[in-house]
Amino acid sequence: MHNAKPIFAFLTAAAGAALPTALVTVIAVTGASTRNPGSHMAVAGDRSFAGSLSGGCIEAAVVSAALEAIADGQPRIVRFGAGSPIIDIRLPCGGSIDLLITPLADGGLAAAMLAKLTARQPAHLTLPMPGGGGFAVTHRPNLRLAIIGHGASVRALHAQASAYGADTLVVTPDAAICADAGGDAILLRSTGDRPDLAIDAWTAAIFLFHDHDWEGPLLAQVLAAPGFFTGAMGSRATHAARCAALAARGVGAEAIAGIVAPIGLIPSSRDPETLALSILAQVVDRYHRLIAADMSGANAYTPPGWSVMTLR
Repeated sequence: MHNAKPIFAFLTAAAGAALPTALVTVIAVTGASTRNPGSHMAVAGDRSFAGSLSGGCIEAAVVSAALEAIADGQPRIVRFGAGSPIIDIRLPCGGSIDLLITPLADGGLAAAMLAKLTARQPAHLTLPMPGGGGFAVTHRPNLRLAIIGHGASVRALHAQASAYGADTLVVTPDAAICADAGGDAILLRSTGDRPDLAIDAWTAAIFLFHDHDWEGPLLAQVLAAPGFFTGAMGSRATHAARCAALAARGVGAEAIAGIVAPIGLIPSSRDPETLALSILAQVVDRYHRLIAADMSGANAYTPPGWSVMTLR
């Protein structure tokens, strides 16, 4: 699911407050659905919850079902929609959604999952099914954008990516932009700076420099890291000059060919907000393609640090 960290953070905090909790997991859908299998909702004993599994039509009923599961301490499967015995709740899409409700004895599992995802490591969770067997859920680290550059486009992309829920890092020589970004920012003081950008397999690096003297060393650094996407602003002529400069720095042809430029899904986006939207949509699409490939095992890159956690 998109950014599972808040779910496990909620469960960890609720357990710390001595509240009983349950993890609700989508295990099957028929017809149209707003959530895919593996999506979660978290419920605490005081009826508070985090996450959602519909447009708002079943959440109250899910909370009630979760409280019943917490009371008897046993996992259960509940269906909403077509084929459900709960006849007073129907999904507008006409389909159905099957939910596995898992009472949690304490906060240990949630805390372990939260720690893995906070450390940007993948975590695999196997939840017991009623009657035996288990349902496996894999969560990858959240999408992260390293936004490297200066100008209004950096501000716009940072705002939109943050609103979407991506993790962000702003790297800029503009002190005002750096201050506005808060703790998730690095101020560049010279064109020779080489800050630690912590580019991992779920990070996209976006270069938004108008003054390309800043770009070359940092771009060469990023291309040597395992990020899944590297894109840069500029015309085709600008990109040709960029590629030549990188080659002169000794960057390999294969790495250079992986740069997405001109960047964005909307051709010739010029105002900062449209350019930011165009870039974010392209990056999110690539991220979901990466996750889909990882889940299918087809042409997938499996990052290190795999962890398996089983609730019994």
